[in-house]
Amino acid sequence: MTDTQVAPPLSKPRPAAHPLAGLALGFIGVVIFGATLPATRIALEGFSPAFITFARALIAAFVASATLIILRKPFPRQHALSLLIAGVLLIYGFPGFSSVAMQTVPASHGGVVLGVLPLMTATFAALFGGERPGPAFWAWSITGALLVLIFSLSGADIEPGIGDLWLGCAALSAACGYVISGKLARSRPGWEVISWALVITAPLSLAGTLFTWDTGIGDPGPHALTALAYLSLGSMFAGFIFWNWGMAIGGIARVGQVQLLQSFVTLGLSALLLGETVTPVMLGFAIAVGFVVWCGRKAKVG
Repeated sequence: MTDTQVAPPLSKPRPAAHPLAGLALGFIGVVIFGATLPATRIALEGFSPAFITFARALIAAFVASATLIILRKPFPRQHALSLLIAGVLLIYGFPGFSSVAMQTVPASHGGVVLGVLPLMTATFAALFGGERPGPAFWAWSITGALLVLIFSLSGADIEPGIGDLWLGCAALSAACGYVISGKLARSRPGWEVISWALVITAPLSLAGTLFTWDTGIGDPGPHALTALAYLSLGSMFAGFIFWNWGMAIGGIARVGQVQLLQSFVTLGLSALLLGETVTPVMLGFAIAVGFVVWCGRKAKVG
């Protein structure tokens, strides 16, 4: 689609043209997102949660702005409000709530709790995303969520706390933001959606970074600085390129189920980066969830 063409109505999504390719792209995004919680814990060694939330968005906004300018992309005025809402939810809502949560819970615990995110995404896709998942899809979706829930309750170190409330708010923000950005990605490339969302919220990112500058920076070492860079360029930008692209061609609800695997990606990366424990039971649940996602990929989504 050229820049001069009129975008198709967002209320009438086209059928998923490439469901398998959408799942593959979504999984790449999930792997990138899976390192978010471990990287956040590392970044907290040198920065406050508020500073991380605004600074990562500001850094990503600079990269997005440069890309849009170089490629001479016009601002999509007709989608300004949707971009603003998606930006607030994905750029501030999820990172802010998850950063606060990571102060009180391990990254592995957070990865398990966020296993409810795919089911929430499918629900929002049905409510205002223009998709109508069939009974089989809901059955597989609920089965996957139950597997993650059973796994989370099976560990002796999993204890409900205030951190879970913040994680719940993070999941709510992400699910709603995913559906909005997924709808936008039907009419323009996924990288443009996240780029314009970053740009339109850049004034708030700049103000928040300056406001938290004095109290938000401790004594960051190389690890904390690297983690902040990853959160900015990976979690905040690159991950959404693949994720939005996958949802656009594979369907929001269907590709959203791939995020059931994010809990286990987070657990594996937590073990690698933070020394947290990965058990055989954990691997067994990961395989079971992967099987559910694979079976659910052919379930009807109208």
